[in-house]
Amino acid sequence: MKKLSQIFVSLCLGLGLTFAAVSAKAADEAPDQLVKRLSTEIIDAAKTDKDIQNGNRKRIDELVETKVLPYIDFNRMTALAVGKSWRDSTPEQQKQLINEFRTLLIHTYSGAITQIRDQRVEFKPFRAAADDTEVEVKSLVIQSRGEPLQLNYRLEKTASGWKIFDINVLGAWLVETYKGSFAAEISKSGVDGLIKTLTEKNKKLASAKK
Repeated sequence: MKKLSQIFVSLCLGLGLTFAAVSAKAADEAPDQLVKRLSTEIIDAAKTDKDIQNGNRKRIDELVETKVLPYIDFNRMTALAVGKSWRDSTPEQQKQLINEFRTLLIHTYSGAITQIRDQRVEFKPFRAAADDTEVEVKSLVIQSRGEPLQLNYRLEKTASGWKIFDINVLGAWLVETYKGSFAAEISKSGVDGLIKTLTEKNKKLASAKK
């Protein structure tokens, strides 16, 4: 759980909590510049927004929902996390899986944002060809205490701009972290069982916020 907490705190740092709407500019940005801009915005927001500092969950949830999630490709992320069972799932099951996984990440992001204090992000040199449609942006999260955290992103180029579909913290890819637990649940009770488990977990997380 500590590892997942680090992953999501870092993910929130990297994705950004921008107060401007997703614009045409975002669609034209290079992947490394997009991540750098959003990293700056999340840090600034965490330091200046009193509601965020005070743990106002409604405020945080709204910002995650409207400002962070547009930069994530949930369809691809969910398909990768579900693995080979994705191809055997019905369209309705796939829709439910995407919705529940998305909701789970919203709950988790919201909790992670409240943990951001004085972290900053340093980026490594970006290397990619002009015609690449998938790239990796590498960085380090610098903390006042402890060692820097490795933080790498996988992005894909879409019609609406670059989207993040996986993240690596301390050598662990987010999708792989979930893939193991998803596979175990599917093996035990099928895709419907996984959907049920995610739904119940989301209900508990929602109740805990009240």
